[in-house]
Amino acid sequence: MEYQYPINHDWSTVEIIDVIRFFETIESAYEKGVNREQLLEVYRRFKEIVPSKAQEKKLDAEFEAVSGYSSYRTIKKGKESESGSIIRMHS
Repeated sequence: MEYQYPINHDWSTVEIIDVIRFFETIESAYEKGVNREQLLEVYRRFKEIVPSKAQEKKLDAEFEAVSGYSSYRTIKKGKESESGSIIRMHS
């Protein structure tokens, strides 16, 4: 898919890379499935960069608008799943 990830230009290069990695992991959950621990690990890093719930919701809405993928629903499923699970989402 060709679209831009929602990023904040005030973030450092490393933070931008880590946020993009988070969104790529969400994409993978929809396209082929991801390991629950990997998903939650990239989410923890995402939350270090984006601690505000309001900003997280805004970025999720922007990402879902361009990709059709919901980071909110993916993380919710990851948190509710058992350790070692593969998280697979459906559009």
